[in-house]
Amino acid sequence: MRSARSIFLSAVALPLVAVGPAIAQNANDGIIVYNAQHESLGKEWAEGFTKETGIKVTIRNGEDPEFANQIVTEGAASPADVFLTENSPAVALVDRAGLFAPVDSDTLARVPTEFQPATGHWVGIAARSTVFAYNKTKLTPDNLPKSLLDLADPSWKGRWAASPSGPDFQSIVGALLEIKGEVDTAKWLEGMKSNAVAYRGNSSAMKAVNAGQIEGAVIFHYYYYGDQAKTGENSNNIGLLYFKNQDPGAFISISGGGVLASSKHPKEAQAFLKWITGKGGQDVLKTGTSFEYAIGIGADSNPTLVPLKDLQAPKVEPSDLDTKKVTDLMTAAGLL
Repeated sequence: MRSARSIFLSAVALPLVAVGPAIAQNANDGIIVYNAQHESLGKEWAEGFTKETGIKVTIRNGEDPEFANQIVTEGAASPADVFLTENSPAVALVDRAGLFAPVDSDTLARVPTEFQPATGHWVGIAARSTVFAYNKTKLTPDNLPKSLLDLADPSWKGRWAASPSGPDFQSIVGALLEIKGEVDTAKWLEGMKSNAVAYRGNSSAMKAVNAGQIEGAVIFHYYYYGDQAKTGENSNNIGLLYFKNQDPGAFISISGGGVLASSKHPKEAQAFLKWITGKGGQDVLKTGTSFEYAIGIGADSNPTLVPLKDLQAPKVEPSDLDTKKVTDLMTAAGLL
């Protein structure tokens, strides 16, 4: 989870550039994107799309839950044309409110079915894997947890960390709920309350692991790879455990994108989504600094990452992740 900020912290208007085949529009037209993805990634996508099509993009940066609720509140009056998320629960919330237009079929055809919802009203644009980041001076491979579920055992009391208030971790709990059901999820959350140390943000949890303040943390993979690509000062003592074996801890969270049914520029908005899921947008994931997985058919992720096909993730219908039930269960467990 990125640091908290206002839902409209920044608005970046990218200039109209007449390069490549452009879709006809008035000079002052363009699309507004509510971007809950990383600001840098959203900017790269917008700039690449504008360069190729000449279509102007205005980005408004915020967070998954805030933007999803904002769109639901705005309804048909929303100024947004496109909504991009970090995790699928936020985009699923907007979908359940009936506020998305169907995604063009040729865009859906660019992404494997496991990275899109059954409704066809939004589509996966990137992905991130759950990992257990551990301090290599405190834990060795033979004494790591075998499953995410093991972390509820009393033997892990005070030894691991997470950021329970963030949408990243709540997505992981959502997957656990889908895989194991409400009773087992509630029981696991009770164990988490007893065992885990709460940090504000995955970066803070990772830094604590690296410093030896805690033995391990449940985070998404890209925090580690992003730090390694810089100085490594917050990750050099860390190893990553990928649970695999369809374990709940092997959950892959999908970043989603959808076109609002109320969009005033639906053709341009659909073109933007198509570009992100195509070679241009997916190459940004391969060569950029987000270290998220490219998921388009035939697309390659950054070569430093463990291949997506090797993660053995559980199958979870992304549109079924229930944010309200997750927050209710986590509140009942005393985690929120």
